[in-house]
Amino acid sequence: MAERKPRKKATQKSAKSTTPTDKASARFTDEERGAMKERAQELKAAARRGPRADKADGESDVLAKIAEMKEPDRSMAKRLHAIIKASAPALAPKTWYGMPAYAKEGKVVCFFQSAQKFKTRYATFGFSDAANLDEGALWPVAFALKELTATEEARIGALVKKAVS
Repeated sequence: MAERKPRKKATQKSAKSTTPTDKASARFTDEERGAMKERAQELKAAARRGPRADKADGESDVLAKIAEMKEPDRSMAKRLHAIIKASAPALAPKTWYGMPAYAKEGKVVCFFQSAQKFKTRYATFGFSDAANLDEGALWPVAFALKELTATEEARIGALVKKAVS
């Protein structure tokens, strides 16, 4: 009879990781991480203010963010702020990921992203899914802005009115 040799326990080797060692930098840019940090600060500030915080708090935060912007984004953001307030006074100004935004019942409806925020060649005016802009199976939710003329101002005013309807 053949003598049996005791089996060796199989040792499992860990697979080598194919992901970079600095996982955070591979996933998010510095600008994106900065925006996430700003959002965390916004949430903490809102929690400190409590449920009785009024529009004035949000408006002062938005105006402070606008003041930090470089031209021409600062001028566009100031003008957009005025257009949005005139077109939809029910929207409450607030910051959202460090950007000026406007909310209805706590949900962001529209926002302005300066070109410098993510180092892009144009600013962006966008709408969230809380905006009532649905038209068929396809509709725009973000617009590139290089400058604001009377035509763009009128179009934005109409879109904001429709978004809150």
